[in-house]
Amino acid sequence: MRSDRKEPVYPISIAAKLCGVHPQTLRSYERQGLISPARVNDKNRMYSEADIERVRKIQRLTQDLGVNLAGVEIILRLLDQMEDQRKQMEERFAEFVQETERRLSEILRNSDAPVPVKGSILPVPRLDWPSNPFDL
Repeated sequence: MRSDRKEPVYPISIAAKLCGVHPQTLRSYERQGLISPARVNDKNRMYSEADIERVRKIQRLTQDLGVNLAGVEIILRLLDQMEDQRKQMEERFAEFVQETERRLSEILRNSDAPVPVKGSILPVPRLDWPSNPFDL
């Protein structure tokens, strides 16, 4: 597999074969907004590994679980939101670790450093949760 999962590499005929669907199915998914392949010369669709995985996910939801396409759209949107939140959480955690390491090294360099009476010695991660994560 390529290092960049979002790099468009497959024309529609190959993508359809990889997914086990007819090219018209891919066009239909695109019209419904379920997938967004890249366009070359404003005409030819090119699919990435991520696009192929998304089509396979759509196929599992519709064929194996009996979800209709409206339900698939909602599920995919929620999964995308969860992935975005996971990435944000990882970024915030990395910032938290860096700030913690900075503060601890500062304390270790100067053992006579005063400890704050109010607040905390170590940073407390800030969590911003959406007011309603199920707003669609």
